Amino acid sequence: MKKMIKSLLTIVVNWMISTKSGKSLFEYIFNIVRESTTPIKHNNFELKITTPNQLCDFRAETFSTKEPETLEWVDSLNENSVLWDIGANVGLYSIYAAKTRNCKVFSFEPSIFNLELLARNVFINNLTDRVTIIPLPLNDKLGISKLQLTTTELGGALSTFDHNIGFDGNKIHEIFEFSVMGITIDYAKANLNLPQPDYIKMDVDGIEHFILSGGNDVLNSVKGVLIEINDDFTVQADNCFKLLSNAGLKLQVKKHSD
Repeated sequence: MKKMIKSLLTIVVNWMISTKSGKSLFEYIFNIVRESTTPIKHNNFELKITTPNQLCDFRAETFSTKEPETLEWVDSLNENSVLWDIGANVGLYSIYAAKTRNCKVFSFEPSIFNLELLARNVFINNLTDRVTIIPLPLNDKLGISKLQLTTTELGGALSTFDHNIGFDGNKIHEIFEFSVMGITIDYAKANLNLPQPDYIKMDVDGIEHFILSGGNDVLNSVKGVLIEINDDFTVQADNCFKLLSNAGLKLQVKKHSD
């Protein structure tokens, strides 16, 4: 039934946009949806995010419940500190850190389908002086490779760069890809004139250990790291623990989120 409805709607829409007036109507509707926003309240703080689709609606609705440990960690950061948000997606935690802790945030997000929403979210929260977007993927080496995505949905996740593995270590089924320059953590600091981060938040769905291996100098001077690890992906888990431990960091707390 859903396929039939979708096919029918596709036929109707294609017929309408074949005319100048029909295309103008859909462009008007598209721009309204594209710029729609949803307010979020958490711990007496208010922010808002762009919500052009159901996925972004979900992100807004579950802001306080989806990753409570991430919000708790952000709440513990020193005020006015420097945060690198690696895998920022649409910028929920970048915005929260900038707004609640007055952090200077550098948001690393290479997906062209998320960058517009990230920029819009920073802008509508009046944080353009606090949040800087770095639209490049991080890796264990400097070089051009492919960013592979499992979805082209705005606000989507589960992409990978250069190594063709997902959050579980298995090969991903990409439906879209493009070539882009990848850099390392250390290169970003040394050559992009970025400040040393006090804290790093990293959630990149599978290649965390590769990114960490390119950041020895930065990691040796960082105060704290929040990183999402899949313990069943033992290569990732073991290498991340080793790299962070070698940088002088100690595991303070480990929480499980479904």
